[in-house]
Amino acid sequence: MSGCADANRACILAGAERKTTRTFAAQRGRQNLALEILSNIRIVLIHTTHPGNIGAAARAMKTMGLAQLRLVTPKYFPHAEATARAAGAANVLDNAQVYTTFAQAVADCSLVLGVSARSRTIAWPQWDARAAGRHSVNAAQHAQVALVFGSERVGLSNDDIDRCHGLVQIPANPEYASLNLAAAVQVLAYELRMAALEMTDVEKAAEPESIPANAQDLERFYEHLRQTLVYVGFLDPENPRQLMRRVRRLFNRALPDTMELNILRGILAAVDAKNVKSRIPHT
Repeated sequence: MSGCADANRACILAGAERKTTRTFAAQRGRQNLALEILSNIRIVLIHTTHPGNIGAAARAMKTMGLAQLRLVTPKYFPHAEATARAAGAANVLDNAQVYTTFAQAVADCSLVLGVSARSRTIAWPQWDARAAGRHSVNAAQHAQVALVFGSERVGLSNDDIDRCHGLVQIPANPEYASLNLAAAVQVLAYELRMAALEMTDVEKAAEPESIPANAQDLERFYEHLRQTLVYVGFLDPENPRQLMRRVRRLFNRALPDTMELNILRGILAAVDAKNVKSRIPHT
């Protein structure tokens, strides 16, 4: 009897060990998939004035598996205080890319979300932090994504928001909703990680038929559209009001892909050609 009991215990222990091994393997698979998705997400900091905030943001990113940091005209960088506040995330700082304009920093991104606590005159598509995390992770399976944070003092300007597909708000205490920059990055980084971990191989979206055009191509389209609207007399460059801002919101919400953008630019080119031809005097 003793021999049978020992054999049963050995079988039970062996089964438990196999189950634990499978569990660890599944967890590693989820972690690897999450890191793959998160590698397509960029954290963009615009006009950051305090180098310590850059370091703290890098630390917040690394704790959640994010590594792509982009800086737009930081006041001080590189800086010893940034390195000190980064603690063990110095590699995120070392690999950070610095740009002179916001447009350059998000040129390769097909989804750009701005993090802002302020309400705007013109309503923009808006998500809370959790919904933004899921939306970003879904897009990051097949395209580059940017989450953008403004300066400590004024946040994102209206011109910055014009380049965003939507806004993200952190549902903080309405009586005191002031978060410092690194804290805001930590909240969004956590939501991104949680959304990525929820994405299993079964749930991973199929390759989409098309991927939204990147920010650089959209900017070229907007400039082409602005010029054409001026040529045909629809847009008064001396009194543009909010026309182009509303047009940007319309197309940012639609997320046109590259082929659709080419069609739109082809239409504009045809209008331009017709307009030029009509201005040539007949002989």
